[in-house]
Amino acid sequence: MRLSVRAPESELLTRLFHAGLAAVDPAQCLPPFLPPTPPAGQTLVLGAGKAAARMAATLAAHHDAFHLGPLSGAVVTRYGHGLKPVEQAAGIEILEAGHPVPDVASVAAGVRILQLARDCRPADRCIVLLSGGASALLVQPVPGVTLADKQGLTRSLLDSGASIAEINTVRRKLSAIKGGGLARQISAREILLLAISDVPGDVLADIGSGPLSPDPATRADARAILARFAIPLPPAVAKALEDAEEGTPESLPPVTAQIVASSATAVAAAARAAAAEGWSTLVLPDVRGPARDAALSHAGLIRELQARRQRTVLISCGETTVSVTHPDSRGGRNGEYLLALALALGAEGGVHALAADTDGIDGTGDNAGVRLTPDTLRRAVAVGQDPAGQFAAQQSYDFFAGLGDLVITGPTRTNVNDLRIALIS
Repeated sequence: MRLSVRAPESELLTRLFHAGLAAVDPAQCLPPFLPPTPPAGQTLVLGAGKAAARMAATLAAHHDAFHLGPLSGAVVTRYGHGLKPVEQAAGIEILEAGHPVPDVASVAAGVRILQLARDCRPADRCIVLLSGGASALLVQPVPGVTLADKQGLTRSLLDSGASIAEINTVRRKLSAIKGGGLARQISAREILLLAISDVPGDVLADIGSGPLSPDPATRADARAILARFAIPLPPAVAKALEDAEEGTPESLPPVTAQIVASSATAVAAAARAAAAEGWSTLVLPDVRGPARDAALSHAGLIRELQARRQRTVLISCGETTVSVTHPDSRGGRNGEYLLALALALGAEGGVHALAADTDGIDGTGDNAGVRLTPDTLRRAVAVGQDPAGQFAAQQSYDFFAGLGDLVITGPTRTNVNDLRIALIS
């Protein structure tokens, strides 16, 4: 991983961020939840998400160490997030597909994983490895809805500023694999779901849009979300979301579900690392809603903490949203958040901060996030940048890239959403 550093404070931010990442690495968080004894039959592994390959390798190493027998199955992850040369996952197919917009490979992965699920026998153990990103990677549209329909709708929802819960509500209603669809195809008596959560509240129905979980929403809920954001519907999607009686869904088989890591895991690890370095810590509740609104709220809190003159590390997690209003916008929610924070605090803000997505990708850029220093605005003006204008044009990527303040990690192969850390002294 590559993170540029400038000062002791930047080095501390880097250490704290990496402490959070280490705690949610599948090799660290998954083993305590893995079965220690072999099943009556075979072990089938299914999975999806940005952490899927790393989870599969960890599971395979565990099975080998405890002599639990062979594994078979398949997991799908984002392009570039597969196994490293030193890793193995014998018997498990590692598939790759598109994210955040699904592609043909996402549909092929859905077909393959459904096929394997149907071949499972009652005596087998089925382990499902789920992590953030699974919704786009594991796709099987309901009859009549095409991949192109799903792609267009996904782009519109992502640009609208809708929350992940709202987006996944729509996704479930247009999928044969989400909202418990995968669970209905598994005949194994032992089904174990191990999830790394990237959603606020760790709601199973929202992690990967809940392939093993009952769908808590109705078609009317999905239509209301699409109407709220004024998203036009292709005819096939409108038909799939019609008012026709939904009926009682087929009951799901029993599933033992465990959250093996979440944003709280990363936050706690970062807080412990900060305390070990002699800093007081303040952990905020999960942050939701527009990134710029969160920045304004945090700016007010930062001013209060500065007035107390006590060294404090302010840590928050959760997923903000960005409503894309400019066709040439460049930058994710973490870039928008920190540029908004810089503007709110002003040229004398006096804060070192980092905001980054734990999966290594902020929006659709090549950076995990960005870094703020006390002189960010002054440096920007000195090199001819226009902070307010670039914020209005949603050009946070170019703004921070011009200052050398992008946080670039590459794929981390985990995902518990965003981690924001500010040093206040």
